[in-house]
Amino acid sequence: MSSEPRLTVVTHPLVQHKLSYLRDKETPTVHFRKLANELTLLLTYEATKDFPTEDVAIETPIEKMTAQRIAGKKVAVCPVLRAGVGMLEGTLSLISSARVGFIGMYRDEETLEAIQYYVKLPDDLAERDAIVLDPMLATGNSSVAALRQVKEAGARAVTLVCLVAAPEGVAKVHETFPDVHVVCAALDRGLNEHGFIVPGLGDAGDRLYGTK
Repeated sequence: MSSEPRLTVVTHPLVQHKLSYLRDKETPTVHFRKLANELTLLLTYEATKDFPTEDVAIETPIEKMTAQRIAGKKVAVCPVLRAGVGMLEGTLSLISSARVGFIGMYRDEETLEAIQYYVKLPDDLAERDAIVLDPMLATGNSSVAALRQVKEAGARAVTLVCLVAAPEGVAKVHETFPDVHVVCAALDRGLNEHGFIVPGLGDAGDRLYGTK
């Protein structure tokens, strides 16, 4: 695993194995969708490793003991529409009690700026830590706009989980929100003239949902 302040690139073999199939242009939609959720589950495992725990008294079938449980952590999971929804199941499979918020963004293909069209967040976000799901951290414009919504709603701490990131996007996030922890499966070379990550994996939304 490669890590620097507020950035974690998960290099576990299972993560990299699944990412290789996500990158492959021959991977069909049905498998891409399954792999995206599986990869998100593994990234969520890493993103939550610092959750505080507390002692609880339990009794096994054999004897009484003191065990560890997460210490009352409240979480909100906020996918960026539409592609972030393809990561939601993977996160909820580990944090089933989380509340879910949705942030609708699309990218203006000429300016590469993020256009917001929908926001629905949990009412008690100020009592929760937020995990924002955005598959591709490219220019960073959409992610920063989504992070701003979550922060302005009062989230206590915010983690951005993405499948693939570009250095430009990470820099944009940390320039705007230095405290946000970015967790990803790969930090790629950079962006092309169209603002897409290279080598990347293409348009995650199109590949998740079979659109062009």
